[in-house]
Amino acid sequence: MSYFVDIAAVEDNRMLVDSLRAWASESGGIRLKAVASTVDELLRAWRGHVDVVLLDAALRAEPDTAGNVRRLIDAGHRVVMIDGSAAPISAARALATGADGYLTRDHDLAALGDTLRAIAADGRACSPGASVAAVEPDGHPLRPPLSERERAVLMAYASGRTLDSTARHLGISVETARTYLKRVKAKYRQAGLPAHTKVELAERVRADWQ
Repeated sequence: MSYFVDIAAVEDNRMLVDSLRAWASESGGIRLKAVASTVDELLRAWRGHVDVVLLDAALRAEPDTAGNVRRLIDAGHRVVMIDGSAAPISAARALATGADGYLTRDHDLAALGDTLRAIAADGRACSPGASVAAVEPDGHPLRPPLSERERAVLMAYASGRTLDSTARHLGISVETARTYLKRVKAKYRQAGLPAHTKVELAERVRADWQ
């Protein structure tokens, strides 16, 4: 039996909505059940079930991004935020509000599909605040010592960039970026703070580096 991921989108850019509709209709596994230009509109008009809600981080009529995420979560929805910014602080803020995922617009639709399927399958791809970070005696988060380049790779990758984009951004090879990322994950694992996925790494950025 085929498994479908049912999604809704809160997006006020009609061109992007049309692209999303076309992609969903051809994806074979994603069904776009509802589209609204604001969170208010979606919550008023849609009463059915969806697995994930895609949320534009820059809605013109509703600029309070954190409030938008919280309202969708309070209504029982899982949320993936779509943002034009690749800054680490943007990803950290998105995850801090409770969003289950975060993607920048430079990702392709295949990456979006993978994210939606992962969140729909796992229930929660990220639970900000659920993992309690260890603290030093002075109350500051205990974080593993990272080299300057390890931290640069972590910040770029956790912000929503792909590994290829991270490598291009830092002027290094993809294999070198992958090696640094493995070292970062190993150091967090050794510190008792495992971070296996991109959203988990972004959560560590929020907790440890912001």
